[in-house]
Amino acid sequence: MNDHSHISDVKKPGLALALIPVVLTLLVLGVQLFYFGDFTPHTPLAIGLAITGLVGIRLGLKWKDIEEGVFHVIHVSLPSVSVLICVGMIIGVWIASGTVPTLIYYGLTLLSPQIFLAAAMVLCSVVSVSLGTSWGTVGTVGLALMGIGAGFDIPVYWTAGAVVSGAFFGDKVSPLSDTTNLAPAVTGTDVFSHIKNMMPTTIPSMLIAFAIYLVAGFTLIDGEGASFEKITAITTALESNFTISAWLLLPALLVIVLAVKRMPPIPSLFAGVLAGAVAAMITQGAGIHQLLTFANSGYSIDTGISTIDSLLNRGGIQSMMWTISLVLIALGFGGALEKTGCLEAIIASIMTRIKGFKGVQTAAVCTSISTNLVAGDPYLSIALPGRMYAPIYRGMGYSTLNLSRAIEEGGTLISPLIPWNAGGAFVISALGLGIADGNIENLLYIPLAFACWISPVIGLIYAQTGLFSPKATDEERRMWEHQGEIIATEMVEDSFARKEVIV
Repeated sequence: MNDHSHISDVKKPGLALALIPVVLTLLVLGVQLFYFGDFTPHTPLAIGLAITGLVGIRLGLKWKDIEEGVFHVIHVSLPSVSVLICVGMIIGVWIASGTVPTLIYYGLTLLSPQIFLAAAMVLCSVVSVSLGTSWGTVGTVGLALMGIGAGFDIPVYWTAGAVVSGAFFGDKVSPLSDTTNLAPAVTGTDVFSHIKNMMPTTIPSMLIAFAIYLVAGFTLIDGEGASFEKITAITTALESNFTISAWLLLPALLVIVLAVKRMPPIPSLFAGVLAGAVAAMITQGAGIHQLLTFANSGYSIDTGISTIDSLLNRGGIQSMMWTISLVLIALGFGGALEKTGCLEAIIASIMTRIKGFKGVQTAAVCTSISTNLVAGDPYLSIALPGRMYAPIYRGMGYSTLNLSRAIEEGGTLISPLIPWNAGGAFVISALGLGIADGNIENLLYIPLAFACWISPVIGLIYAQTGLFSPKATDEERRMWEHQGEIIATEMVEDSFARKEVIV
């Protein structure tokens, strides 16, 4: 009962102390990534967690308290880890069933190289809105699109950029998405008002990205000189090794239907695994033991064409373990930073230096991006700034819909652009970008995922001009009073001053 009685004696870190674990972790991360050229950020993040733990002990916390903060954040994210496991199984089984090969086959025969990038973005957007999961979209349709792009001789990073743009944008505006529900939940708004308020940044960003991909398609890709020999070789190899049929798209259709009916994502994705397994047995003659192996260890084939083999030899639960381990360590680091008050101290310091709506809105976007960068967790980058900034918006008389849009864009959309973030690690793993193997040039997908970074930029422009920045309505104000929400610009400073601060 008295296990946490010492918490009242715990001190808050000053800005200098709060920055120590952040700066040192980024330093170690930079040495690992750029000096040694080794893209395995796991150990630097684990070292960061240890440094944060020492800071916590310096502040008066016990290891048990820090551990509690670490495991709390990890616990909150376990549904996402479960999604990763299901996606790993889906990739392995859908390749074995012929679902992914069929998507690649039809894509190569029906699409033209010039419109491919734009079409890929739109297709991923539609699927992601339907499924409510960017990760599920990237791991299934995105993987098939990588195969089509390879057949058209389109650089891997261009295809990956289009896939990421579509998948994470669809996730951002899907009412079925966890992050789309989290952002309004932590800011005190409703999900459909939140989605509506994102349209002023969503529509222009998607149109700009679509135009760029179209221009790129017609200028960078020579349709006349496209390697029809290579395309023919790939389609012939697919036909030789798999039964190709439109019926094999049914597992994907089933998952989309279940998602549209608002079934939870994990059962929906697992239903896709089972449907793929049945299709594999009926059409490809796969045995039960083979399917269990594909679901766990991934699919394996030797077609004699390296492009196809590199795309189809993947999937399975084990293929996700590198990403899952990174996600767990990054989340643990983020949880430790939150528990010790380091993130709160940094945000509080920022908030004492900003004035007016322009500054607050800009700070909210940048804080979400920074939390993504440091903590490696899209959920923390939405939840923490959402909780910290909401009372300031209320005190200024602005709708917290402005805040929910800011943290959604700084959180959801930026996460796949940071390689050691949960989102970025998954993209790199699922799309087979091979960064850890030295294919650093494939990180070019980051600037080429146009929709993901153009949207926050447009949001920042709106913040400076006051466009699409709604004030709080009378109804919203009444709701704040009814729910007892905190409405004060001095809230952070007051609460921060309750405990002694250690510099």
